[in-house]
Amino acid sequence: MATIYVVGVTGEGQARIPSVPECLFCRIVSGGVPASVVLESPRTLSFRDISPQAPTHVLVIPKDHYPDLAALAAADGSLLTELVNQAAEVARAEGISGSGYRVVFNTGADAGQAVPHVHAHVLGGRGLGWPPG
Repeated sequence: MATIYVVGVTGEGQARIPSVPECLFCRIVSGGVPASVVLESPRTLSFRDISPQAPTHVLVIPKDHYPDLAALAAADGSLLTELVNQAAEVARAEGISGSGYRVVFNTGADAGQAVPHVHAHVLGGRGLGWPPG
């Protein structure tokens, strides 16, 4: 069973930006920063978080730059669907789909979004408490 949490949605009608040179995730997509890739599609990339909060902690991002979840949802709902589908694929590939996992989108500083490029956290491999931290 999977749960999706959308935290602190902001913004509306923002357009995608193909790449932002100072964005860490854009640099990962371009190959300028190494990452441990889990899955990749033509429009998405999944890689291991460098500071994992669970035994499985994978980030799923669009290859194009959207600053947050609201911007992506307003600009390209089909890409948002692809991100969610890839999160489920990550869970299957990592062997946590049967025991359960969490998919989290943090939006904005108060929600803990550290990189201003929309990303989903796929967390699992241990019991996850509620409410989240």
